[in-house]
Amino acid sequence: MVSRSAPGVVIAAPASGSGKTTVATGLMGALRRAGRTVAPFKVGPDYIDPGYHALATHRPGRNLDPVLQGESLIGPLYRHGSRDADIAVIEGVMGMFDGRIAEGSAGTAFGSTAHVARLLGAPVVMVVDARGQSHSIAALLHGFSTFDTSVRVAGVILNRVGSPRHEEVLRQACEHAGVSVLGAIPRADELSVPARHLGLVTATEHGERARAAVEAMTALVGRHVDLVALAALADSRVAAEPWSAEAATDGGGRATVALGAGKAFTFGYREHRELLTAAGADVVDFDPLTDELPADTAALVVPGGFPEEFVAELSANEPVRAQIRALAATGAPVHAECAGLTYLLDDLDGHPMCGVLKGSARFTDRLTLGYREAVVVSDSPLHAVGDRVMGHEFHRTAVSFADSYAPAWVFAGGNVGGRRDGAVDGGVHAGYLHTHPAAHPRAIARFVAAAESRFSTSGGNL
Repeated sequence: MVSRSAPGVVIAAPASGSGKTTVATGLMGALRRAGRTVAPFKVGPDYIDPGYHALATHRPGRNLDPVLQGESLIGPLYRHGSRDADIAVIEGVMGMFDGRIAEGSAGTAFGSTAHVARLLGAPVVMVVDARGQSHSIAALLHGFSTFDTSVRVAGVILNRVGSPRHEEVLRQACEHAGVSVLGAIPRADELSVPARHLGLVTATEHGERARAAVEAMTALVGRHVDLVALAALADSRVAAEPWSAEAATDGGGRATVALGAGKAFTFGYREHRELLTAAGADVVDFDPLTDELPADTAALVVPGGFPEEFVAELSANEPVRAQIRALAATGAPVHAECAGLTYLLDDLDGHPMCGVLKGSARFTDRLTLGYREAVVVSDSPLHAVGDRVMGHEFHRTAVSFADSYAPAWVFAGGNVGGRRDGAVDGGVHAGYLHTHPAAHPRAIARFVAAAESRFSTSGGNL
């Protein structure tokens, strides 16, 4: 018999910019401070918010994304991430019903906050930016509460309230709409977190200031939100067994996998490390800004991030760039996503990089963003020809190759059909596309097996 899943509450909003991240992160911290063990989640592919969630809860921030992971994995991944937790807080994405944009789509979009709330059977608490409105909030809440009756709006947190009188009027309007007010947060501009071209500055980069911001969010929400009432609303109805990295892979491999980390490469999903470990890898973090490759490295993973912000420092660490170039030359498995792709090229904005792939990357003012269906057209240590994946692009850099490499992916469907992405060369698989490893565990097992094979045949001298 499957045990009951941890109760959860989904934090949603009518639109982006309403204060979801501040409120959700503050709730996580305030509940933990009140003695709860809190499991943090973020709807969608976002890498940055989970870093702040981790600071607030002292647990790994995780994602729930039906587009990248598939509907069937949402419940199991929730069970996995909320193991031993008293309560889960799930921060939504964009507006409550916003998700993947597809032709002919209407209503509750696939991958939206509402979609995830329905899959979990968890109640929704709306965060509404109260600036510039009073009685109209009743109509807004009525609309969001009745638009999709498979999703239950259980309460509202009023954000950026201007005065006690403003709060009184808002509470009366919410009562008229039949939605309980769980808190009223005054305007607090000092809680803003620095942003850049792809969103907030990462928690890893922001360091002590990030921790201070999370503490301030925690204190603010703790003062102005009824935590007892909110926790009493929490629920979930997930009947599936928890996801298991061990069950998803066959294991059997044995190799040291170097994982790029530090301020420049922060975009990774926790399940990636768990799958690598379950497949037999000894995963060792290293910071390309300052470190050299770990001893006996048999394979390399370079995730996404912001190398353009640290390009001079990355270029200055010539020893590790030379090591990575030498490792790739042996045919060892190298997996690079987005920022990792730009790091493997000859140069990024004119600064020398690793030179594993011939070509250049440059920062642009154009944002490339969206989910992509992709087909594998070249065998690599990760994938076999014909494999299909769903991924996500999110970057402002552009790459031009100086050699005719086979692409890592060819996109299918929509307005990007036929577009090539990245490169496969020897053991290197590099592209802009981000995928979620939990949806493709065989690729991770294949990667570790290739690493073990290369290491064993080389006599341990890659």
